[in-house]
Amino acid sequence: MSEYGKLERSGGRNPSLYGLNPESGYFIGVDIKRSSLNIGLVNFNGEMVDAQVNIPYIFENSMAGLTALCEHIKKFIENLEIDCSKILNICVNVSGRVNPDSGYSYSWFNFSEDPLSQVMSEMIGYPVCVDNDTRAMTYGEFMKGKAKSYKNVLFVNASWGIGLGMILDGKIYLGKSGFAGEFGHIHFYDNQVICHCGKKGCLETEASGQAVCRKLIERVKKGEISVLSEDIKAGKDISLEKIVESANNEDILCIELIEEVGIELGKAIAGLINIFNPEAIVVGGMLSMTGDYLIQPMKTAIRKYSLNLVNKDTIVCASSLKGKAGMIGACMIARSRLFEDSYSSVF
Repeated sequence: MSEYGKLERSGGRNPSLYGLNPESGYFIGVDIKRSSLNIGLVNFNGEMVDAQVNIPYIFENSMAGLTALCEHIKKFIENLEIDCSKILNICVNVSGRVNPDSGYSYSWFNFSEDPLSQVMSEMIGYPVCVDNDTRAMTYGEFMKGKAKSYKNVLFVNASWGIGLGMILDGKIYLGKSGFAGEFGHIHFYDNQVICHCGKKGCLETEASGQAVCRKLIERVKKGEISVLSEDIKAGKDISLEKIVESANNEDILCIELIEEVGIELGKAIAGLINIFNPEAIVVGGMLSMTGDYLIQPMKTAIRKYSLNLVNKDTIVCASSLKGKAGMIGACMIARSRLFEDSYSSVF
């Protein structure tokens, strides 16, 4: 605690003001994306002190990939202008099934019998916790973004896949094993498209970044035109970032495909609204970077397919933290978990 002077008042002795010393401890958040990393540092008060975004990194499920990740984190720490002995916790976001309480990741980097959190702690030399990437984005919005004023919020991560984070009665919902929020793997279609989870007909097969990428390639090969046509015909990899950039630069085919995803997502979100009756739906992830190209068709579908009496109290908006939501959320989770095993907005 630090003393911040006296509180002036008209009578009696002026009481001393105390607060948390922001330099008494630091927390690091690591957000893993498909081809890059975002790493941030917050102080004891949860204020961002340093950050590096879009660090080149290929997310691959191998020991080499894990080693490279740890090396990036160690390099970030080495370049910090703080007393690194005051780093109290590091949170690393991982996609897929993650149990934050046990520290196990079941989708990525799960080639050891020890929890991933323990393995990374030993490799980096600092305490590490792990969490699901969408849940971290949700917590970031809850603590620092659009969800800050609400107690019942659903956060939809519309990226390469589709994830869901839930703030229910002011607390983030984990589920029994930390696996809650696998929204993208609800069976939604009678198509024959195989999802990366191994099943057919998942929501992600038609309403996700990977669906946009697949459909773009299919339609260009059938003769439709995009600014990415030449790259597709040359067999180059087409990233979701390139598609979003093309849409924002008014590429008609990319816009059309993203609007189609907005409609499909809106249908699915309409069901969530009927079930949860949330105060707000916050949409984040790479696809949300297209703004109204995604959000407006989504809102139209929500109004069409959910109950009017239920949806009229729900605000639908894009993330205010955008690409930094996961990094900020990871920092805040690292901070929260130092004090207790569950998430908290007390500090």
